[in-house]
Amino acid sequence: MTVDDLNHLAPQAFTHALAEIFEHSPWVAERAAASRPFSSVEALHEAMVAVVSNATSSEKLSLLCAHPELAGRETLTASSAAEQGSKGLDRLTGAQAAALAARNAAYRARFGFPFIIAVRGQRDIAMILDAMDRRLPADREKEVDVALTEVAKIARFRLDTVLDGKK
Repeated sequence: MTVDDLNHLAPQAFTHALAEIFEHSPWVAERAAASRPFSSVEALHEAMVAVVSNATSSEKLSLLCAHPELAGRETLTASSAAEQGSKGLDRLTGAQAAALAARNAAYRARFGFPFIIAVRGQRDIAMILDAMDRRLPADREKEVDVALTEVAKIARFRLDTVLDGKK
């Protein structure tokens, strides 16, 4: 699929095609559809990120809460499963799983939403654990901003996969 293809879809079809770009939050694609036509993947991504930026605090929190915990037990979307699997989060040692579970619990207790990080790229489990340790002391407002920035990175990776066939 191309950006031009998306530009020509009916609003419902556009929303359906991009429903999982932002985890379990099709409202982002639905609202971004009104900004068509898009000249590029970057323009589409910017419009979707703007939708999130202009969302209410409650909507932003719902978006963050829609994300799974890293190596959690909940059922993952196909995108999340592929992303986490690419970094071996589905094949952790017992010690790694315990360390991640403890940090996930501490993070959720402190902030009220799961730890979110774009795992694609150069990150491995050690880097993810380090990022959790660095971010845990942050104040909530700053951490919401950081988490939303990570959500935007994840969305861009997903758009690139959907529209360009990149992995």
